Amino acid sequence: MDDDLDRALIATGPRLRAVRKRRETTLADLSAMTGISVSTLSRLESGVRRPTLELLLPLARAHGVTLDELVGAPPTGDPRIHLRPVTRHGMTTVPLTRRAGGIQAYKLVIPAGSLRHEPDLKTHDGYEWIYVLNGRLRLVLGDHDLVLSPGEAAEFDTRVPHWFGAADREPVEFLSLFGKQGERAHLRARPATMSE
Repeated sequence: MDDDLDRALIATGPRLRAVRKRRETTLADLSAMTGISVSTLSRLESGVRRPTLELLLPLARAHGVTLDELVGAPPTGDPRIHLRPVTRHGMTTVPLTRRAGGIQAYKLVIPAGSLRHEPDLKTHDGYEWIYVLNGRLRLVLGDHDLVLSPGEAAEFDTRVPHWFGAADREPVEFLSLFGKQGERAHLRARPATMSE
């Protein structure tokens, strides 16, 4: 067997254990979610049993991660683009652009149950446009306290004190376009007409 593949399979056990511990899930809970016996899960994590696709697929689903994350696969696709999610303060941010300067695009996910009662308003240079994909987003912007639903958007100068979070205990997914001060997303309300 290829040495790289061998190393990846050997490292999968500790990675499976780390993901489970991070999610604070017991082997019994994971067994109930996946239908895989506790003994098989234990042997996978200790490296006694080699992982197979039939075992890894339900584990990836249960943990909410990709197969690549479970086996530590190298990045694929365009080598210039590595969209690595970053989780900070309970919110996951996925960069969608990688160019220096200009407007940057991000997808943000606030997990279920992360309702915060006291917003911590921040200011910084820039201009932001947000669009809600799923869930309900609470946006506190200066003196305004808004709840945005899927399909709704907002744009604002980030020098105005602002904060966003989940409006309830459901997860929220939204897109953010962020530019330095003076840069704005150009929106068209209707198609441009062509002169004849």
